[in-house]
Amino acid sequence: MPATAKRDASPFVPDSHELSRLREASLRCAGCDLYQDATQTVFGAGPANARVLMLGEQPGDREDREGEPFVGPAGRLLDRALAEAGIDRDEVYVTNAVKHFKFVRAERGKQRIHKKPSRGEVVACRPWLLAELDSVRPELVVLLGATAAQSLMGPSFRVTAHRGERLDAPGEFDGRPEWVVPTVHPSSVLRAPDRDDAYAALVADLRAAA
Repeated sequence: MPATAKRDASPFVPDSHELSRLREASLRCAGCDLYQDATQTVFGAGPANARVLMLGEQPGDREDREGEPFVGPAGRLLDRALAEAGIDRDEVYVTNAVKHFKFVRAERGKQRIHKKPSRGEVVACRPWLLAELDSVRPELVVLLGATAAQSLMGPSFRVTAHRGERLDAPGEFDGRPEWVVPTVHPSSVLRAPDRDDAYAALVADLRAAA
């Protein structure tokens, strides 16, 4: 393949959008270079007919090791916030804009430190997200953080300008999802100087989604 050729996940996405087949096919994805260092692909999880889909940025260290989305500290915080907002976590489909963990090694020790995916990596992984949306066809997508929001709404979209608002989904999805609600990623709550206020704001956004 020429160095200038565009790479993305399209050649790895099967014609069938049955979730089990998508998940199996995603394990072989080499649509960008992130697969080389990650332990495994981390595909979405949840009911095939979920009305709500939660979209995050990328798997973290724990997710990369276990192969499931939102099972680390941020995922546990999200579970708690969903419960307080009146959303049944078992009825929600959760996934990420990027399916492989991007990280750098700490200068000392073996710790893997999260690194934000590039725009090119988000775009390369977008065929998987489109396939998931076409399969699940949720009514609502909750956009958790800037990377997730921009993967669906475009690079100029700003979460801070629309946080907690119910917006029409882009027309390319033909009415499913109908709406999106942008909010912060739960990992930002864990890093916030005033965690209680940040957590309360996240719950308020999820209540707006509910």
